[in-house]
Amino acid sequence: MEQNNNQRRKNIFLSFQNSWKGLWTVLVKEPAFKYMATAALLVVGAMLYFPTTRTEKAVLLVMIFSVLGLEMINSIMERFLDFLQPSHDPRVKIIKDLLSAFVFLVIFGAAIIGILIFWPYLKTIINNCK
Repeated sequence: MEQNNNQRRKNIFLSFQNSWKGLWTVLVKEPAFKYMATAALLVVGAMLYFPTTRTEKAVLLVMIFSVLGLEMINSIMERFLDFLQPSHDPRVKIIKDLLSAFVFLVIFGAAIIGILIFWPYLKTIINNCK
């Protein structure tokens, strides 16, 4: 029984270790993910700086993790498609374009949500500078 528990702990540790390796890979090798992660950090900074409500924070975090998660799926699918079809294929290009459009759509929605949440705070700052 004790050996079973130790084996489970090892498996969980290895799973977390592999997850961190994957996250590090996407951070190092995917420029789009780096840009989105940087934008996410800026949004978190703004979220903590301005007196956002718990609901606003929750919505912003959901959007951040949605965008980052979707970008990871996009990166995974692009690598998988390149593995399956290393040479240029117009059908693969269409799939990649659709994946990119999906990411763009979610980013666009996240930007609108960000504007809706932060605009009142930014408007106050702008008005105080006049």
